[in-house]
Amino acid sequence: MRITPRAELDRRLARFQALLSREGLDGALLLQRADLFYFSGTTQQAHLFVPAAGAPLLMVRKSFRRAQRESALESIVPLRSLRDLPGLLADHGHGQPERLGMELDVLPANLYFRYQKLLSKTELVDVSPLVRRVRMTKSPYEVEIQRQAARLLDRVMRQVGNLVHEGMTELELAGELEAVARREGHQGEIWMRNWNQTLFYGHILAGESGAVVSYLDGPLAGAGLGPAMPHGPSLRPIRRGEPIIVDYVAAYDGYLVDQTRVFALGHLSDRWMAAYEAMLAIQATVREAARPGALCADLYDLAVAKAGELGYAEHFMGHGEGRVSFVGHGVGIELDELPVLARGVEMPLEAGMVFALEPKVAFPGEGAIGIENTWLVTEEGLEPLTVSDERIIIL
Repeated sequence: MRITPRAELDRRLARFQALLSREGLDGALLLQRADLFYFSGTTQQAHLFVPAAGAPLLMVRKSFRRAQRESALESIVPLRSLRDLPGLLADHGHGQPERLGMELDVLPANLYFRYQKLLSKTELVDVSPLVRRVRMTKSPYEVEIQRQAARLLDRVMRQVGNLVHEGMTELELAGELEAVARREGHQGEIWMRNWNQTLFYGHILAGESGAVVSYLDGPLAGAGLGPAMPHGPSLRPIRRGEPIIVDYVAAYDGYLVDQTRVFALGHLSDRWMAAYEAMLAIQATVREAARPGALCADLYDLAVAKAGELGYAEHFMGHGEGRVSFVGHGVGIELDELPVLARGVEMPLEAGMVFALEPKVAFPGEGAIGIENTWLVTEEGLEPLTVSDERIIIL
């Protein structure tokens, strides 16, 4: 079991505390699993109090013993009841904060009211923007885990050719590939922060499935299995001569990478091949411009302009109501981190950011095609973390 080193936690906490101080907050109380994992190294049911200065306090409901084994933090105490929280803070020298940050983007309203009542003299402030800002740049420790996740995903992709055959359903192929991923160490869960967004491993979409629109905040969705899970692989049979999109996320030791590759049985038409080459050209154009200091909005505009120049303006990044106004998204512990390469996002790239770039084109009633890789921003430009062959694999 990999334990996040104390030095790694200290580095993250120091950056976070500097932002808390700058914003005039006395501290932050973190509850969400992804944030707990990032700042404490455990996802046990707990409250992590991070003061603007001084040592953090991890208060654990369940399981206290596991949290002690999993977290390298020094101050870990049991929390038997939520009513005990103010007393625990006071016992460890923190008192009742005047301004306290909480993750108000993900905290349920009923819980918010409970904390408001419990800490009646405290002003509760949304600290999620600060959390996400700290998490958006990755350390060498984090990047190495993402490299391992990318290698896992490559081993899964290499099995597509051994498993797919004409007439099998998208869901059957998904089940075969997901079994491979689990044997390779895929953790199963894919965490997403945005409200009501879910993903199970990723999508396998063949033929016209690639252009089916649904609620998911992405350019491609697929039909899924019905209203309860209306995106992803369906019971549609895979046929010859159509693009088979394998858009999968590797989740390994808490970290994610995102990748899309295209396969086909027998052949693909010149039209599909030309569209794929255009998406590769858009990827190359953005990669060339994506350096520290480049604005996310400018990179998005560059991708859209290139798609128009190549004749794919109408169907780039989806079609109709399914079209999205981004071409890339941050990837780390969650699949929807910062930065977002999107219209109007004036955030500059920084060395250490990791994001997925996914130029794709969808033709209604026919299908979709595209490429996706996960990239690390370095001082010299983008370095690929995903390693699978980018060529369309004709089987």
